[in-house]
This record gives sequence, structure tokens and C-alpha cells, in this order.
Amino acid sequence: MNEIKKDLWIMGISRGHNSGVCLLKNGKIVYAIEEERLSRKKYDGSPFASMVKVKEYTDKVDYMFIVHTQPMYTSGTIDFSGDNMYVGLARKLGLIDQHADPHNHPQVFDLSHQHHKVHAACAFYRSGFDEAVALVVDGCGSELPYTQVTDPKFAPDDELSTFSWEIESIIDCKYPATLNHLYKHSASKEPILTHSNKEQEAEEIYGEIGNTFHGLYTRNAGITKTYEAVTKYCGFQEIEAGKTMGLFPYGKPNNKIPKLFNKIGDYELSDPNVIVPYYPRGAVVNAELFDELNTKLGTFDDITLEQNRRDLAYAVQTETQEQVLKLILKASKMSGKKKVVLSGGYALNCVANYYFLNRLNQEGIELYVEPISNDSGTAIGVALFGFYNLTETSDKLNGREIYLGQKYNYTADEINSVTKKYNAEIKDATDDDVIDLMTSKNIVSCFQGRSEAGPRALGNRSLMFDPTFKDGKDYVNEIKHREYFRPFAGSILAEDVHEWFDLRGMDDTPHMMYAVNCQPGIEEKIPAIIHVDGTCRIQTVTEEENPLYYRIIKAFKERTGVPIIFNTSFNLGGEPLVETLDDALRTLSDSKIEYLYLPEHGKLITVKNC
Repeated sequence: MNEIKKDLWIMGISRGHNSGVCLLKNGKIVYAIEEERLSRKKYDGSPFASMVKVKEYTDKVDYMFIVHTQPMYTSGTIDFSGDNMYVGLARKLGLIDQHADPHNHPQVFDLSHQHHKVHAACAFYRSGFDEAVALVVDGCGSELPYTQVTDPKFAPDDELSTFSWEIESIIDCKYPATLNHLYKHSASKEPILTHSNKEQEAEEIYGEIGNTFHGLYTRNAGITKTYEAVTKYCGFQEIEAGKTMGLFPYGKPNNKIPKLFNKIGDYELSDPNVIVPYYPRGAVVNAELFDELNTKLGTFDDITLEQNRRDLAYAVQTETQEQVLKLILKASKMSGKKKVVLSGGYALNCVANYYFLNRLNQEGIELYVEPISNDSGTAIGVALFGFYNLTETSDKLNGREIYLGQKYNYTADEINSVTKKYNAEIKDATDDDVIDLMTSKNIVSCFQGRSEAGPRALGNRSLMFDPTFKDGKDYVNEIKHREYFRPFAGSILAEDVHEWFDLRGMDDTPHMMYAVNCQPGIEEKIPAIIHVDGTCRIQTVTEEENPLYYRIIKAFKERTGVPIIFNTSFNLGGEPLVETLDDALRTLSDSKIEYLYLPEHGKLITVKNC
């Protein structure tokens, strides 16, 4: 490794939805957070609050690497000085040298044309693999120019150059910073509106600035955009694809619903008669063309009770996971590698991730699914990619750590002050006291340590409950203001997992990235966390990774014989996970949840609500 004479501080910034910031010190992640945790607005963009927090770790950064899907100038400028907003804020905070020569000694690099590459970097550098091939399956990546579009099927005769957005990429990854595209599927911003089943051809293209790869250019919706369209059809925001994933097992195969993907030449692409994309944002189901889909609400006030919504959710889950599996196999074949890392928004589909395992085991392919696969992970990816480019080291400095948020070292006086603000009561408590509450059908929130990066609550910002209650799912969904069909997760002692669940060859699943089948006879033991399809999204917990949470689960096992607790995110429906102690107590005061456990302090806070 090149000698580092002083600490090297690098800040990665993800600008768009799920925006966030990552701070590296000598290549090690010291802080990573999603903006919504601080701003309290779901999916919030422009991570200014997260940038301000960097000052708590360092007065200066040596380099800023910024990523989005469009160039940095699109974010706007600061009045009078004309600085880009991110450069301007960093300057105002004193994080960068305002007198630095941006041409000869640049501190700020805009990698917004490399969105998929930094998704891949996040997964590769955190996987622990020496080399791998990355598959990125995204709703919409970087806006890229292409100049080879001459077929009038894809562009008007006078449009010989156009822009498109990357949607699926295969990237070969090696240390220190060799990330080369092998394949890219990109899509035009203009949809093809057709009212026939006429076969559409796909244009094969080659080329990227500084790189050569096999590319596919179409106007079809990508895999994730197809999922987003169905999500909207089911009554949700496009970005809430996890809800569609929860709804899918309520559906069934329905031959009256058109296939979402069809063979077009040598490729399988989404049918433009069914799914109409509007890049870079949005896609819709062209329901008017199909009698089975073009039904209005009848006897149900809730659109998810309509069987056509459920059946289309089933179709999009089963068809898209098959398409992604084919891309994983394609990535392995193109690269010659048996280690594959998966990132981009689709990688959060834990039903699909479990589906892949049987086939990948047969092929001898080892899969790593990045738990921070949403766009907040690109802040991590762009920072790591920048570090390895600058230092040319091949040292693996980051593992699969997930507790990357700020550490709150609350004093007793600070805890008492926040408790008093919400008219709450505080007393000493043990794990056994918490088990008493849980087994008496109480939800107990847990607040400890650094918050989890990514969308999953993994014991530091979790709501805990007894999974043995038959009506537990409905009970907690009502309190959290969540939809009836959404499943819950479980946290299990790692040493007991194989007796309770079928991991399909995996040793563990510490980041809740797989919805796995339970073993025979298990469903009736923990009905509150088993979904209607017999699966559970689980987190295996070890004493080494999370000692206090492990201790709570072990105490629950000693009391009940069940080595697993009901775990759901510490938030209410439509809100981000809580970040601070104040967030935690405000959530309790706005809900029917009464108890907050602080295992680091041995304290239980009770908020009594009318």
C-alpha cells in the first residue's frame, strides 16, 4: 500500500432519492447515513444535514466524490458565488479549501455518469471477495449519451444522437479499482406507445467513454421499472416496491393477465404493450388494453383486495426474479467468475434473493447481496471507488459492517432531559424485565449503539415483540399503521437458525436479505412472523456482531424455548427509522407503543398515551 503520511479523509455524497453521505478515514468507513434519518422525510434528497454531521468527525476532507444519475450542475447553484450547492456547502462548512485550484488540484469529483459503477463498487469492496463480477439491477441509473441510434424504431429520423438511462449492468471487479463494464442495458427516455403485439427489435450497441462493452439499447421498461409500474398499479408509490413484494403471495397464476416479458430477438424484454416507461422517472401499467387489468374498484375500498392487483403482483415478482436470475448466470458466464455481487434497488427483493439460491448452488456460484443496495449505498460506493483509485492499494479495509450511523453517547442527564420532555417515566431494567413485557403482549422498542445503514432494522433501532402470538402480525401492523398484508421479520440466534429455517446452503443471513422457508412444524410455533407463503425474512445474530441484542434474544429463548424474536423497524408507517433518542420518544408519544429499552444503560422508559 502506498504510504499515507497523514490521515486521508474522503467524503462520498449521493444526491438523489435515498440520498446520503459516507465518510472514510484512510479507507475505513467511519460514518455513513441516509439523509432521511436526520431530516425525518422519507426518501429525502440533497443530503445537506448529513454533510453538516461530517464536521463532528473532521474539520477538513481531502476529497469529495459526488454521485447521482444526472450531472452535478442540475442540482443548482448558490446565490452570488455561483458555487454548486454541494461544493458551496462544503466550502461554507470549511470542509474543503476554498482557495484550491479546481483544475490543477481538484478536491471535488462528479461521478454522476458512473451511477451503476459505484453501486457495483459498494457491493464489491464490502463483499470481502478478492475479485468478483457485479450485477446492478436498477430503476434508473446515469443519463448517458449514445450516438449510434439510427433505427427509426428507436428514434426519429433526424435524431442521430440521443440520451438514455442505464438500467442493468454487468461489471467485472478487481482490486484496486478496475471496474469494467461487460454488459449494459440502457433505455431511452421516450416510450413506444403501441396498440398491437407487433414484435419490437432491440438495438445492440457498443461503447462507453474509456471502455468497451456489449450494450443493449431499447425503449422497453427495465426489470425494476416493470416492478415499479406494477407497484403503482397496486396503489403505492413507485419506490415502495417492498409493499408489492409483500402482496405477491396473496396472488396466483392468472392466464388472463398478459405476460410482462416476451422474447424479442435474442433477448427477453418487458412488453411495451403492458408496461409503458417514462424515463428517468415513472412507468405505468397500460391497463386499458386488457380487460382483466382494466377493472375499477368494486366492493372493496382497499385496492389491494382486488384479485387482479394481487395476481399482477404475483406475476411481476415471479417473472422479474426469473429475469434477474438469468442475468446473474449471464454475468458469471461473461466474466468466467463464480463470485457474483448484486446491487441496485432490485437487490432489496429478499424473496427473489432466496429464489436464486437453488439454481446458483447447482452452478457453484457464490452470491453476495449488498444490504445497502438502495441509492444511499452509492455514497459508500463512490467514496470507496475514489479511495482505491487514489491510493492504488489492494487492502480490503471494509467488511460487511452495517452499524455505520452516528454513535450517541448519551449521558444520564441527557437521557433524563429527553424523558422529561415527553412526560415519560424512567427506571432501571434488565433483559428479564423486557421479556416479561414482550410475553405479556407488549411491543418494546430497542435503542442502542449506532444506527443501521440501509433500510433494515437489525437490533439497534428495532421494535421487539413475542412471535408466538397468533394475531401478532395484525396487532403490530395496526399499531404501526401498516397495511394488513405486510409481513414481519425475525431475529434468531445464529447457532439455532438451521433447526428453524432452510437457508439453502448459506451459513447465516445477518442482514435480513432473504425471505427463507421455515422448517416443518415451525410455522405454528412463531405464527406472528411467518408470511402467508410460509417464509420469514430473518436476521441471524451473533454475540460478536451485536452483543446486547444477542443477549436479549438469548434471554427470550431461556424463558420461552424460542430462539427468535419478532423484529420490525422502529418507526411508524410512512416514516424513516428513528435516529436519535428524541426521535424514539416522539414515536412512542405519537403511537400506542409504551416502552423503550436502553440496554446500554439498563433503563426502561415508559410513555403513557391516552
